[in-house]
Amino acid sequence: MSTATRNLPLAPGTWTLDPLHCTVEFTARHMAISKVRGRFHTFDAALVVGNSLETSSLSARVDMASVDTNNADRDAHLRNSDFFHVDQHPEMTFESTAILSAGENTYGVVGDLTINGVTRQERLDVVFHGTETFPGDGSFHAGFEATATISRTDYGIDFNVPLGAGGFVISDNIGIELDIQLRAPHDGDDR
Repeated sequence: MSTATRNLPLAPGTWTLDPLHCTVEFTARHMAISKVRGRFHTFDAALVVGNSLETSSLSARVDMASVDTNNADRDAHLRNSDFFHVDQHPEMTFESTAILSAGENTYGVVGDLTINGVTRQERLDVVFHGTETFPGDGSFHAGFEATATISRTDYGIDFNVPLGAGGFVISDNIGIELDIQLRAPHDGDDR
């Protein structure tokens, strides 16, 4: 379906992140036999809803120093120049270039992802879970889930250790999993 004929099922305006009800997580295969999971604790995002998908956009930023894999030594290694080089590249950013309808309540968000000073086009597969009024403060929220798989070596993150039987300790493909709640433009006035 054409992006010009589909609208997001949200009121126009800038929907802002509710960070207390969001997660930004990633997975990597370890020694090709299990997954290591991590998350970032500090991030922000905004969805500008226009009159159509073509006039809507998403932007996000992640503080790379906030990485947490439940292992302090590994987290310190991820922050150094072997991986994220946080001193020189403190943020990961995403700026959408297109939001596409992919079926009922599903979207493809294509955009420029920048990690470690390298920018590449990536696609997030997004599921819209609906809207609801948050009973804690009466604000109106929208919920989304998004996934993607990226190649870390595409972003110059190529540190690895070879295994004795072939292969490497850390997978090239990194899974991204996002659970996001956004607040309506006027704290619930737009329903």
